[in-house]
Amino acid sequence: MYVAMNRFRVAPGREEQFERAWRERESTLDEVPGFRRFALLRGETREGETAFVSFSEWDSRAAFEAWTESEAFVKAHRGARMPEGVVLSHPRFEGFGVVEL
Repeated sequence: MYVAMNRFRVAPGREEQFERAWRERESTLDEVPGFRRFALLRGETREGETAFVSFSEWDSRAAFEAWTESEAFVKAHRGARMPEGVVLSHPRFEGFGVVEL
C-alpha cells in the first residue's frame, strides 16, 4: 500500500473557501486503477496559517505514479486553481510506503 499526501498552508479566515473548492471539484479517482480512498484533513491554525492535507491511499506506488502520468491526472488538476490569497505557498508532497506490522 502507498499513501500520497500534499500539505497545504491556508490563510486564516480562508478555510471555508479552501474546503468548498475541494467539495465542488470534479473527481474521477474512483475510476482510477489502484486507488483506494481520499480524505481532506484539516489541522490546527498556528503561526498565521491553517494546515490541510490531501490524503490518498493506493494499492502501490506504481499505481499512484501511473495516475500522475495519466490524462485523468491532467484533467483533475487543470481547473483546480484556488482564488488568490487562499493558499500561502505551493503544496508540499509527501509519499509513504506503508509498513505492514
